[in-house]
Amino acid sequence: MGIEALLAALRQDPRFMGAVTHWEVEPARPASWAPFPEAIAPGVRAALAARGIERLYSHQAEAVAHALAGRHTVVVTPTASGKSLCFHLPVLQRLRERPGSRALYLFPTKALSQDQVAELTALVRALGSDYRTYTYDGDTPAEARRLLRDGGHVVVTNPYMLHTGILPHHPRWTNLFQNLGYVVIDELHTYRGVFGSHVANVLRRLRRVCAHYGAQPVFLCASATIGNPRELAERLLEVPVALVERSGAPRGERHTVLYNPPIVHAELGLRASAVEQVRRLVRRMLPFGVQIIVFARSRNEVEVLVKYAKDAAARAGLPAEAVAGYRGGYLPRLRRRIEQGLRAGEIRVVVATNALELGVDIGALDVAVLTGYPGSIASFYQQAGRAGRRLRPSLTVLVGRSSPIDQYLLRHPHELLYAPREQTVIDPDNLLIKVNHLKCSVFEVPFGPGESFGTAAPPAPAAPGGARHDPAAPEVAALEGGPRPDETRQILEYLASEAQLLHRVGDTFYWMAQAYPAEGVSLDTTDVDNFIVYDLERRCVLGEVDRPSAMTEIHEGAIYGWQGEQYLIERLDYPGRRAYARKVQCDYFTQAELDRSIKALAVDAEARFATYEARRGAVEVTTQATLYKKVRFYTRENVGAGEIHLPAEVLDTTACWFTLAAPLAARHGLFGPQAGALLALRNLLQHTVPLFVRCDPRDICVWSEVRAPAWGDRPTLYLFDRMPAGSGLAERVFAAHRAIFATMLAVLRDCPCPHGCPGCAGVELEIGPGAKPIAQRLLADLLADDAADGRAPSPGRLELPAGTPG
Repeated sequence: MGIEALLAALRQDPRFMGAVTHWEVEPARPASWAPFPEAIAPGVRAALAARGIERLYSHQAEAVAHALAGRHTVVVTPTASGKSLCFHLPVLQRLRERPGSRALYLFPTKALSQDQVAELTALVRALGSDYRTYTYDGDTPAEARRLLRDGGHVVVTNPYMLHTGILPHHPRWTNLFQNLGYVVIDELHTYRGVFGSHVANVLRRLRRVCAHYGAQPVFLCASATIGNPRELAERLLEVPVALVERSGAPRGERHTVLYNPPIVHAELGLRASAVEQVRRLVRRMLPFGVQIIVFARSRNEVEVLVKYAKDAAARAGLPAEAVAGYRGGYLPRLRRRIEQGLRAGEIRVVVATNALELGVDIGALDVAVLTGYPGSIASFYQQAGRAGRRLRPSLTVLVGRSSPIDQYLLRHPHELLYAPREQTVIDPDNLLIKVNHLKCSVFEVPFGPGESFGTAAPPAPAAPGGARHDPAAPEVAALEGGPRPDETRQILEYLASEAQLLHRVGDTFYWMAQAYPAEGVSLDTTDVDNFIVYDLERRCVLGEVDRPSAMTEIHEGAIYGWQGEQYLIERLDYPGRRAYARKVQCDYFTQAELDRSIKALAVDAEARFATYEARRGAVEVTTQATLYKKVRFYTRENVGAGEIHLPAEVLDTTACWFTLAAPLAARHGLFGPQAGALLALRNLLQHTVPLFVRCDPRDICVWSEVRAPAWGDRPTLYLFDRMPAGSGLAERVFAAHRAIFATMLAVLRDCPCPHGCPGCAGVELEIGPGAKPIAQRLLADLLADDAADGRAPSPGRLELPAGTPG
């Protein structure tokens, strides 16, 4: 038995092969070795040899050489190719040369931080030195914080703690900043969109603090494979960066299978549940003795699949401990135990969300099963890369869902397997983000004559119908002409004279407000207001649930899944942030349904055209859980329902929205059978906007109402910023919306599909028959005002990111 036997069995299984749309085989690749750079001390080489490392892969040697030469570097090689040694080795060598030297490691998650501390500590032990490596995060005790501030040679933290816990208090960290030689930034590809733009500004602040102490650290970055790694690194760091991308790590033979569940309703084109197909695949694979990782899209889906896998393991004679779930909300001790069980081979099947997509060391796995396309080509390869961490063959199976994008990729495998990886974009000069971090930076170190904060960017286009304004940040309103060649001075002068947050002495600006600016700046939409789930029988905490998810996962009557077991939520103390659960034996899980509504609070700009009206302003987005269904395991039949009575989640943010003229909507049938054309426009807008405003698609949300009560019961498209109070994206979309409309029309015209596809308006099953041509005519009418004026609409300068379907 083993992976070879499993591959042979699947090839010979007519039922399995009947659902396979593509089977790709990549041949094995031998290692490419290189000697240690001469500068590496004999003691460091001996420590590595003691851990079985007697030579380096070629990419490791190249990266280490760049680092030792003082060049900022980004390493972009596959999962499990030994990227960590690319930065551990230069750090250890510098400590060997200068024992007082310091290094700062940045990881996006606590799990990665703990993982790397363990690895680096093992190397230090082998070196026989007393270099101290510490993790600094929200769980670090106060006594340990004092110790690591004074004596930590390597400080391992995350951008959030750097933002609020280290930079504003840099006088306490004098020893770190005076001696900082290297800054390591791992998982660089996760710093995208609004979050990445914030992190870029945090790094600007870090460089200013380092310069204040006379340090000029070398930045060493590692990333998954993306389309523009050097560009992203240089945008984040604003310095030239050396790129290392040719991996020298060996690789076993890789099999990638695209599996489309069978059709169960031919007339509607409905296919069997992807979750059900994954259940059957895992049951089929277990007897072969392989180690399997299953990726699921939600925490609820993880728990359902863990139950299925435990049932299958029991039938195969395996202990329940051979199957585990891994997701956000589990307590750290449980996650560490699961990681150890995977490395030791004791856990045969792990079902995870994308929490295991990042580079936590979980050992060598044989099979990766993806429950649906994960949303990006980069994520697909990250998840697939979790299998094949030895020289043995590996298997990845993508089980498609009925969603339009999944079906498109299963029919066009080249768009998934051969297309270039997506571009990752950030916008550090987003004015609202930059102003907020400039405040933080002045608090940390006063701004002297001629100092700038980041690189200059061209001015943003002016908004039609009025000047841009963000009610949440009045100091930005006065600067809305967009960034200028030296906008730092302009912002500082405004913050001093108008906002009265700074005090100017000559040409130097000092922070004078009592407020602590970093605490008021969120790097992303992460909500730290968590609920705990309390086990009434064992009298212990089972896990945590973030507040926005509480309404769907731990309402009274919900079934809370935990490692495949079911717990009934008997009572939810919403003010106390605690859910009381009792273990039950039941044959169902629960699914909640949500309603969303959008209410305009203020209109800050408006532009009227013959066929539509464009507005921008503050909005309130309300999300309400209304009821839940009880869904039976295996059969998925609905066996009951109940109401949910919990406070709504309210997001106060900024948005722009477009309301169509009633005659136009009636002429194109939007009030009747062709309402799907509005959904087509919604899909197009969601996919096109990130190309213009340099954000991640998840930073925005597009919503539509065929009859919007607030706007005369007319069709309305809303685009709102997912960041509380907004991050400037809605303002920029409003300013560029006619160019965006023109590009949407070009996408429809250029796409050869007759009825719609994920690369343009969405598939016909989603948007309805005839929706694509109607959407095309709608856009032409919306842009007709320009044509009537003799001004031809233009998409402007636009480069579609690599890997965009269609």
